[in-house]
This record gives sequence, structure tokens and C-alpha cells, in this order.
Amino acid sequence: MLVPPWLEPLLNTSFFDVCRIHGDAARSECNMFCLDCNENAFCFYCRSSKHKDHQVIQIRRSSYHDVVRVAEIQTVLDISGVQTYVINSARVLFLNERPQPKSGKGVAHICEICGRSLLDPFRFCSLGCKLVGIKRNGDASFALDAKNEASTMEGMSRRSVSSRHHQEEELREGSQQDMYPATPSPPASSNARRRKGIPHRAPFGS
Repeated sequence: MLVPPWLEPLLNTSFFDVCRIHGDAARSECNMFCLDCNENAFCFYCRSSKHKDHQVIQIRRSSYHDVVRVAEIQTVLDISGVQTYVINSARVLFLNERPQPKSGKGVAHICEICGRSLLDPFRFCSLGCKLVGIKRNGDASFALDAKNEASTMEGMSRRSVSSRHHQEEELREGSQQDMYPATPSPPASSNARRRKGIPHRAPFGS
């Protein structure tokens, strides 16, 4: 099986709508997908009540595009050949292709399917483009096996950690660690820098 049955529904699912059941709750965004049920997206509270013992992945968002953490998806899918990115200290990949103007001259690496420029010598820009490549050519697979797992880990270890990979894009994770800037240290008091003068004794009376 080159493609798992849940992948195409995942790629076609609309995420981040407000849950119809828990719309008034704080975490009501539908940003989760169950690989066992293979149905619509659901929220944090639906997972607790309906998908407690199921295999669930969480979808996040970067610049209005859906992404998934590599650490989550690589346990159920062979992601070799797909470009990954480091965003807010998390390595992620995009679910579907993103519109981009035609790549200009001098671009070293491009997606085989949509032509999007890539940072590294990968074949695809997203899971969606890899799916199209599998259907078109049949020379890739999403199926996990020992060989593919070793290849995936080897590819990850070879990736450059240059600053261009750390793109400044917003990744919605539900974390508040970067919301509050550090409090700056108070400036040193001017009195602390002032040097005291030489004391003068009062003259003795005659």
C-alpha cells in the first residue's frame, strides 16, 4: 500500500473552523484529525470524549497554511523526499502545495510537481505534492518500513541548520512562552556612578 487510506481525506479536510459543539470553549478550534475514524476535523474537547484511545494528529498553521510536526507524522508516514522547515523551534512540513510565482533563474531546487522553490535537494514541497508524484510516477511511497525509516533518519541528520531554515513565520501552537517579552534590567543609578569628593574637616578653633 503506497498511500494509507486516511491521507487523502486529511489533505482535503478544512481545519481551524469553530467546533459546533464546543464553540463557547477556549480551545474550540477544529485542528485535530483521527487516523482511525478518518472523518472531519475536531477540537480538543471532542478528542477527549470521542477519540480518547485513537491515533490522532494535531494540525498547526503557518502563514495561513496547514502544517504538521515532523515528530508526529513521521511515526505513521514515510515523509522522505518532502521539504521540512524549522518554525518557532519546531520542525514541520506543509500538508498541501502553496501558491508561488514562477521560480526565477538561479533556483537550485524546485518541487517536481508544482515547481515551488525549495531550500534543499528534496523532491516535493508538501505531502500533497508527494501524493501526486506517487500517483503519476509510482517511484515513491508513504509506506513505512525499516529501509524507509533508516533513510528518513539519515536525511534528517544531513539537513543543514543554517539560519535560512529558521524562517520567521507564525506557528500557532497554543503556547504563550513567546507572548511576554523579558523585562529589561533597570538602568544603573546615576548616584552609583558619582564619585564622592574628598571630605574636609572643619578648622580647629583658636
